[in-house]
Amino acid sequence: MFYPRLALSWMLIFAASLAGAAEPVDLGKQRELFVDDYLIGQLGGGAQQVLQKPVPREVVLVTDKPWEGNTCAYYTIFQDGDVYRMYYRGSHYDEQTCKAAHAEVVCYAESRDGIRWTKPELGLCEFAGSKANNIVWNGPGGHNFTPCKDANPACPPEARYKALAGGRGGLLALQSADGLRWSLIRSEPVITKGAFDSQNLAFWDPHAKLYREYHRQFRGERDIMTGTSSDFLTWTDPVFLEYPGAPKEHLYTNAILSYERAPQLLLGFPTRFHPERGQQVEPVFMTSRDGRTFHRWPDALIPVTAPENRDGNRSNYMTWGMVQLPDNNKEYSVYATEAYYTGPDSRVRRFTYRVDGFVSVHAAADGGELVTKPLRFAGTKLNINAAVAAGGRIRVEIQDAAGQAIGGLSLADCQVFSGDAIEHTVSWTGGHDVGKLAGKPARLRFELHNADLYSLQFVE
Repeated sequence: MFYPRLALSWMLIFAASLAGAAEPVDLGKQRELFVDDYLIGQLGGGAQQVLQKPVPREVVLVTDKPWEGNTCAYYTIFQDGDVYRMYYRGSHYDEQTCKAAHAEVVCYAESRDGIRWTKPELGLCEFAGSKANNIVWNGPGGHNFTPCKDANPACPPEARYKALAGGRGGLLALQSADGLRWSLIRSEPVITKGAFDSQNLAFWDPHAKLYREYHRQFRGERDIMTGTSSDFLTWTDPVFLEYPGAPKEHLYTNAILSYERAPQLLLGFPTRFHPERGQQVEPVFMTSRDGRTFHRWPDALIPVTAPENRDGNRSNYMTWGMVQLPDNNKEYSVYATEAYYTGPDSRVRRFTYRVDGFVSVHAAADGGELVTKPLRFAGTKLNINAAVAAGGRIRVEIQDAAGQAIGGLSLADCQVFSGDAIEHTVSWTGGHDVGKLAGKPARLRFELHNADLYSLQFVE
């Protein structure tokens, strides 16, 4: 981790560093999460960054159809209007013959609430003499077909849905007008440098205004490469991701996406692979601001001890996708697999995160402080996403660039926050309007006791 507990002399060290402070961060009205050190100037007392883990919920899918089975994998889940869509490989490993029981196909499920999923009889692809199934693709690339809904505003309607799928010699590009009827855009692979036996994915990055792709390659261990494109077909030469300070580890899938509440951030949920532990896997968490350099957290997000049947061969993948369910703007749902390779089928379980709640700045009862780097903001008030436990509190001070409290906006002037809110507006004795400081270099000082701070944003 980046931030160990600092000694009690941290304020003196911090004050000495002010003279060499860098150019202020241009924050504007951008929401920022504490998933890295982008805003953090100093953490003092008992304040530290803490990786949060998703809460396990119910099983939402069982792969019990004849064309599915116990090796269904590489799930993609996204919201499309009022419908949630799920795509996944249908496959089965026969434990008696030690062979695949049938050809790999691409299956589809949908939901109105993200919890209860149906497998519609689409009548598109034949299996065992019948089209009464939920198969949407049985052509090349069925092993790891990974679609997205293209968010590029210039995308033509016939290619509103796109996919990458592993074919002979590389990754094939596919398109669809409705997300159900798919065709190859080209017969030749569009990405050829890599080892593609994984969930390889691509999506439109609304912040960078380009397509990003992430795929598997070996660098001693299994690792991840990336490239960019303006048209989904012609890609830059791929380069390996970099993880400063992180150990070399096998990374199987990547599950990287743009975070919609803070699109300058890319979040990844790669699967760490343990060949020395019976080929167990476990999702971890990482973030990036440039698409290539990621801060990767060491702890497993969903340990193999989580419910249930996650300790076997490849039995604990995070799916690709993060959705908010109807009438619930305080949580995100993510999904992960269990019970792979053994038995008649496998399962997908839902997990939940607090909105913005991937990493917090946390302090226990004895307290701690966070002081940001110098920043410039726009807007007139400060909102925070925070939760305070019993007997705790949060206070906020606005300082000038030299670290001096601005009159009327000191800790002593701040109205104590002792609740739990996704968007709490910070107020001082004179109110919440801080618009007079907009555009000027400033720092924020947070005092925390029994509290977690997840994000902040200046708004009108």
